[in-house]
Amino acid sequence: MKFSIFVAYKPFAMKKLFLSAIVLMAVISCKQQPAGPQVVAHRGYWDIEGSAQNSLEALRQAGEHGFYGSEFDVNLTSDDVLVVNHDFTFHDILIAENTYEAIKDSTLANGEVIPTLDSYLDLFCEYPDLQLVFELKSEGDSAYEARAIPLLIEKLEQRNLIERTDFISFSLTACQEMARRIPAMMVEYLGGEIAPAELKEMGINGIDYHYTVFEKHPEWVEEAHSLGMICNAWTVNKEEQITEMLDMGVDFITTNAPELAEQLIAGRSAK
Repeated sequence: MKFSIFVAYKPFAMKKLFLSAIVLMAVISCKQQPAGPQVVAHRGYWDIEGSAQNSLEALRQAGEHGFYGSEFDVNLTSDDVLVVNHDFTFHDILIAENTYEAIKDSTLANGEVIPTLDSYLDLFCEYPDLQLVFELKSEGDSAYEARAIPLLIEKLEQRNLIERTDFISFSLTACQEMARRIPAMMVEYLGGEIAPAELKEMGINGIDYHYTVFEKHPEWVEEAHSLGMICNAWTVNKEEQITEMLDMGVDFITTNAPELAEQLIAGRSAK
């Protein structure tokens, strides 16, 4: 009844509300369905002189080259320090079972020490046009994830980076928990064995699968898009693979060859 009276006596206000709703829907739509394929530098832009996988320099190079996003991997030490590293081990030290002190002075291939998430995010804030693609390394250990997830959310919220972060993981439970805690965040599952519709029912709004999964299930791209989900293909490094994924219509190409991917996308746009 209140809604009917509002429409009858305040048409201008109703029009403003309607237009605001359209704008909000457009913002959400843009977040979920970016215009055209975008390039994500896998572990940062590391295949360049002076850089290394998951290093601060790799993040800096991704920002300087203007790629859409930079993917990186995060582990949690036994004393609850989040560090940026792909493997569960660093120089043969199992990160989850050791303190930060045990690894903090070990170096990457370019001579940098292993970055903490804090140092990584602080540098990221210098590149406002760059998107973070944040992978939590987890083997589905619920106790580990219960410690890591609130901590990583706190780090992102401290820097107002929630809207600039996509969360990915091979852990289905971690993806479900992130989607539950922050429904507006883009959350993408990496496993490759679950169809988009099933993930959508779990509250997960994206699939981030190896390109060979899409080769086996090309219908999943259309299925995901019909459900308002996004598709990211990894790690797509060769020209023929990139072209194949672009032909399928994936939204993101995660690659160790981001400049090549951008050149191929630009070439298609120019035709």
